[in-house]
Amino acid sequence: MTTVAAVGTYLPPWGSARGRVLGPDEDAVTLAVAAARAALEQATTAGSATAPDVRRVVFVTRELPLLVGGNAAALLAGIGLPDDVPVVEQVGGGPAVFDTLGGAEAGTLVIGVDAAESGPVGAAAALVAAGDGAGVGVELVGRVVRSLPVLSRANGGGARDYSDARLERERGVGVAIERLDLTDKPVVVAGLPAKQARALCAGVPPTLPTTGASAALFAVAALAEVGGGGLVLAVEQGSATALRVDGVPAVRRDEPALLAPEKLTRTPGPDIAISLAAYERAFDAKLRWDAGACDACGTLALPPRRRCLNCGSEDGWSLTPLPRTGEVYTVVTVHVPVPGLPTPYSLAIVQLDGVDVRALVKVTGAPAGTVQIGDRGRLVLRRVAVRSGIPDYGYALYPDAATAADAGEGAVR
Repeated sequence: MTTVAAVGTYLPPWGSARGRVLGPDEDAVTLAVAAARAALEQATTAGSATAPDVRRVVFVTRELPLLVGGNAAALLAGIGLPDDVPVVEQVGGGPAVFDTLGGAEAGTLVIGVDAAESGPVGAAAALVAAGDGAGVGVELVGRVVRSLPVLSRANGGGARDYSDARLERERGVGVAIERLDLTDKPVVVAGLPAKQARALCAGVPPTLPTTGASAALFAVAALAEVGGGGLVLAVEQGSATALRVDGVPAVRRDEPALLAPEKLTRTPGPDIAISLAAYERAFDAKLRWDAGACDACGTLALPPRRRCLNCGSEDGWSLTPLPRTGEVYTVVTVHVPVPGLPTPYSLAIVQLDGVDVRALVKVTGAPAGTVQIGDRGRLVLRRVAVRSGIPDYGYALYPDAATAADAGEGAVR
């Protein structure tokens, strides 16, 4: 039996009553990082003060940003894990997530992400406890793997929808559940619209925000709303996997208030070029949110510099983690159209808490022009740009919840 120490969830702020959608600076990696950090923070809060022991990461999605070139380094850096932690990038949906979770070894961080541009999107992560760590038991009840590609998408091609809901319900999901031969009804079902899920469940199940890979872990998190453990089912077209969870897991939700998507201008033109030499040189400091500390006098510099501005030393520097909270020192909104950068967007200089460092970053999670001097927020990983087809990740200021909620221009009431 697997023991789940904590679950973390993340939803982007943008969307409508039909579901959340990606912001212009988000993709599967940024969603995965947000959910994983929520799970690890919850595990730290619920257990000891030491960082959780993560020995392996399994990243399940159908929207990998890079098929060649790899997403693992950016994922580990954003989460804050060492670069020697193995990462499995797996293409799959809800059943694949449950297959992984049901047989995961101690210290495994399982992340499920839905990041299709059409939505709905979201991410959730579950940390499997290491050793005798506290948590709830999860046991694999059964799985059925069948083929009924009602919705399909080939490598490099568009999606094809057979559009036969009855066939999918009766010969896909229906047959898969029948072959599982379950002894009792599930309390939550992932992978189906709310109405179909209710017909299969004992009682009235919580409505889940997604239907893909992340939905499986959103279903585990939803046991808090059910009020106890039970059978949880993940389905996808002709396949299904069932888990039994023996209690309510510790959950941390990063699910901000809903905002209407911004009306952005995308200017046609050539792609933004990338210098891979500069990309490699800045990677660790940029994605791990580290400053360079002068080895001679300790002065911090962001980004790290060859020569210390305080003492003039060129003897070298060491990377030092920076605080991830701060206050807006000054801010400006950019309306000038630039190919590859949707406009308008806000840029802020942020005074970081507890250190003599100010950082120039974009603002995320709030309509452009709504953040003001003195507002507080946290620094989160975002896709700053796509350069020569390569995602360029960095950090952006996410205003505190009160700021986003009061942004009347974009708020959905």
